Amino acid sequence: MTGDESLWLGRAYALCLGLFGAICVVNILTLQHDAPRLGVVRPAIWELSSALALMVTTAIPAAMALWMVRAKPRWWVAALAHVAAVLVYSAIHVSTFVALRKAAHAVLLHEAYRFGPVASEFLYEFRKDMLGYAAATIIFWLALMRGAQKPLGIALAASPPLFDIQDGARLIRVPVAEIIAVRSAGNYVEFILGDGRRPLTRSSLGAALESLARHGFVRTHKSWLVNTARVTGLKPEGSGDYAVELGDLEAPLSRRFPEALATLRG
Repeated sequence: MTGDESLWLGRAYALCLGLFGAICVVNILTLQHDAPRLGVVRPAIWELSSALALMVTTAIPAAMALWMVRAKPRWWVAALAHVAAVLVYSAIHVSTFVALRKAAHAVLLHEAYRFGPVASEFLYEFRKDMLGYAAATIIFWLALMRGAQKPLGIALAASPPLFDIQDGARLIRVPVAEIIAVRSAGNYVEFILGDGRRPLTRSSLGAALESLARHGFVRTHKSWLVNTARVTGLKPEGSGDYAVELGDLEAPLSRRFPEALATLRG
């Protein structure tokens, strides 16, 4: 993720945590009011276990919102993806809070926790989880869209795009224009920078292309991406292959990537 995406997803997640906490407190007080015989411990266990489980499952709507902003899928593709995601979201939420409640009841109350008939209880929880999933996805989507907006009155050229490279435990933030090419290196990708540095980050080349394609990067080979703005020439290698000249660096251009050749020639 870019720095802006991380920032706005973090803000949205903090908002979700605040909502979880508020709902948790309201539900505990409501249960205590409506069923005083339950005491405080049982409602607290039930609601806190659900809130803790939601802290984990909220990563799913966050990921889906990021995918929607980046990929801009067709509506029917998005609908199918959200149906699958909410089913996973609810299954993880329910199984996690049931496990937490069983453990808490055994340790704190010395009794067994009974969830009830799985089919009917899961359907009851699923209806609530659909609303929670939808609300969280909208919050994350709005946050990402807000982060993508440029402040009014500021020229785009005044703030060149930056890219974050996770080199081990170190985060390197560089202007996109300084990334000459990206090369696959096993389970890592190597960023070749204009100043001679070659940081490595654990990622696939496809994932790197998803983040860099909008900045003018194209895939010229199964193991290479190049920055079209840094291309200084094309050299035929025979059999339809080329060498992409990037100053002192050369990257292969395979005939299997005709779209890249068309882009570089254009």
